[in-house]
Order: sequence, then structure tokens, then C-alpha cells
Amino acid sequence: MARHLAIDIGASSGRGIVGEVVDGRMVLTEVHRFENGLVRRGGHLCWDVESLAANVVESLAAAEAQGLRPATVGIDTWAVDFALVDKDGQLVGDTVGYRDSRTAGVRDELEASGILAFADHYATTGIQYQQFNTCYQLVALKREHPEQLEQADALLLMPDYLGFLLTGVRAAEYTNASTTALVSAATRDWDDALIERLGLPRRLFQPIAQPGTVLGTLRPELAGRLGFDCEAVLPATHDTGSAWLAVPAPDDRSVYLSSGTWSLMGADLGEAVTSPASAEANFTNEGGAEGRFRYLKNIMGLWMIQNVRRESGDAEGNLPSWGDLVAAAEAARAEGFHAVVDADEPRFLAPESMSEAVREACRESGQPVPATTGQLALTVYDSLAADYARTVRELARLTGTVYERINVVGGGANNAYLNQATADACGLPVLAGPTEGAALGNLMVQFVHAGEYASLSEARAAIPASFPIREFQPRG
Repeated sequence: MARHLAIDIGASSGRGIVGEVVDGRMVLTEVHRFENGLVRRGGHLCWDVESLAANVVESLAAAEAQGLRPATVGIDTWAVDFALVDKDGQLVGDTVGYRDSRTAGVRDELEASGILAFADHYATTGIQYQQFNTCYQLVALKREHPEQLEQADALLLMPDYLGFLLTGVRAAEYTNASTTALVSAATRDWDDALIERLGLPRRLFQPIAQPGTVLGTLRPELAGRLGFDCEAVLPATHDTGSAWLAVPAPDDRSVYLSSGTWSLMGADLGEAVTSPASAEANFTNEGGAEGRFRYLKNIMGLWMIQNVRRESGDAEGNLPSWGDLVAAAEAARAEGFHAVVDADEPRFLAPESMSEAVREACRESGQPVPATTGQLALTVYDSLAADYARTVRELARLTGTVYERINVVGGGANNAYLNQATADACGLPVLAGPTEGAALGNLMVQFVHAGEYASLSEARAAIPASFPIREFQPRG
């Protein structure tokens, strides 16, 4: 029986999960879990790629140690961030994270100088404005450290870099490459004119590869150290691209919600929507598997509650459990507390204190100010639900589709309070699950590559029989 390993890395943690197909059903086993986070280096917030690389290898070793040797491995991570490597494959500079402030004002500078108007940029790529888009990171890097771009021989987005460390093969997987805002929505390839317009070296950008492409086998020295070899297969390397595959939507009237550190909410489309109205609403057209598009909006997501939890520890550093936070939010609701903030405000991107940022937003808007952890949690959950409701209305207007349900995948599918609040705010039933969205979608590509399922559609159809799906009906 073939086994496959998904290494799924988010902004706060990563997991190695082995998957196999037993009697047509998918069975997942977590073999390794590790922390991830930003560290300050050279005046910037950076990723500890040495630690990430070590944990990728440890995931392979853990699978072998537990008797679950994988035939294939795939890596997915968050989007937009990258590593530069020289001709010898060595890192050039630090791997700066998207929450760093170096990109502040870059879009305004490009527009004011006449280099690139956002309207033209969006019409070409269909990618929403985010201060941290890769294109802006590269312009900021060119301004601060032009020598790094000169020294570099290749730009590798984070999962591509980790795959390179495993195999020695360079690649640019499509779903993640699309998030750079340097890929044409029409051709699904690098837009050379846009790259030239921004004054970036074209040689850095590797040929784009689609999910399901075999990257290669393990470097000989790594295979020798592990005691086995396996194929590295490109999944949808953007974690949201993988999570999208794990949504058991029965038809095109489902709203997709990948609920994790970020909330990504939208629909699965065959063609990009690059209209001025779409640009104004700040929806994005990220590349999906099989050449499709994830038409969605980025919403701040569980990042807010993750920070509230971190800031709610006691003097000994003990943190409330996620269940404790939900129970505290429900108690605050029963007591009649209510306040809602705009979760998309930039103040919530990387505040020194998320709790204080929420309180300040409530003060400014004349609402009750949350004083307890439960009131803070309630405010965050209700604010996310309100944001989801606005997004569903915008999505229906921009696509001309009447949506009938919301499918939630990822860690947020476990949060019964948020799922019910979402159903109430949107006036639509919420189907929650599976919770292993990105890891499962990663594995589905490997399953199809191995012939376990004939297609991604067949794999998706097996999800309801493989994992529990909870339903939340809107309350009157």
C-alpha cells in the first residue's frame, strides 16, 4: 500500500501528515508537528528557513520511524515570500516575511512615478492589492539591496525553495507563482512586459510548473541519511490552493472559505474576473489546480484570535485553550456584549498588541470596549462573521451567482461558535470540514499522481465518506 507525505507549513506552525487510500477512503496520520514564526534580522522580520528546512527533513524521518515510509512527498506553504539563491544554490540575503514594513508605500511610489498604475496591474494579473505582494517586495529589495538581485541566479517562492533543498531542482509552481502579481491571468505564465516595467531581472524567474509535476527525487546525500528515497511531487504549493481542492462542494453555488491564520473566501472559477469593479472590491484571481482560478478575498482571519490568545496568558505563561476562548466568547454573548470592528483594517496586520488594537478600534467607533478575554474573543469572532457576510454579498454581485451554501475547510472548521455566527451573518448554511484542508489537498494531488484516484474530481467526491462534515443552519 503506497503512502504519501504532505508537509503543510503555515505562518505559525507546520505539520507532516502521511496519507493513504484504504478501500476508497482517505486516511491521514500526523507524524510531525513544529512551530514557525518570524524573527528579526538585519532590521526586518524574517523567516527562520534553516529551522523550516530541518523540520521538512524531520517530517520525512518521522514518517520512516513510524513505519509509514512515503513513496512521494509534497510541500505547501503560505504565499508571496521568497528566497534568492546564487548559481551555487546558496541563499542571497535574508528571507524577509510578508508582515515586514519594507513594502509600505511602494504601490503609491510606482503610481506617482508613472511606472505602474494599479488599474493596469490588476487588468494584467487579476491579483488584488496587498501591501506585501511579491512584486512590491522585489521593488523594495531593489531599492534597499540592489546587489542581492545582481548576485542572485534564481527566485524561489518558499515551498519551491524547500523543494529545492530536498531535490536540487528549481521550479516555480503555478498556484504560488500567481500570487506574486507578476503572472498574466490570460496566459498563466510570467508577464515579461510587467517584469521589465518594474526593472526586475527576468533570469530570476523559473519556468512555471503545474500541480502534479514531478520535481525529482531526494538529493543522494539526503536519501542516504534518511535510509530511503522518494519522489517529490508539486502539489498546489500555495496552501490555499491545496485547501481549495479539499472543499467538498457539490456544485458551483458553493462559497469556499479556507479558515486559518488567514481567511480566504471566494469561489472556484474557470476564468479570471479582472474588471474594474472586481479591482475596486479588491478580489483576487489566484491560480488553481488544472488551470482554474481561486476568485477570492483575503480576510485577516484567525491571526486576530491567535494573537488575543497569546496575549491572554497568565503570569506563569499558561494560555487559554481554543475551547476556553469559545466558551468565554459564548458567555460574553449571553451577557449581552456586542462590538464589531473592520477586520481588514491595516492596524490588525502586525500590531504590537492585538487586544489593544481591537479595543482602540472600538473606542474610535463609539462601541463598547472589550475588557475581558471573552469579550475580546467575541468581538473578533463576530467581526470575522460580519466580514464574511460582506464578502459573500460582493462575490454574488461580481460573479452574478446566487450562492446556496458556505463550505469551510481548515482549522477554523473546528470553531463551532464562528461557524454558527457565519451562518447567521450570511443567512446561508455552513458546512464545516474537513479540518485538514491544505494537507489534504496536497495529498490529493499525490494520490492522483500515484493512480489512487483517476482525477481530482474523483478524489474530492471521496471526501464526505472520509471525514466528518458538520452543518450549521442560520438562526432566525
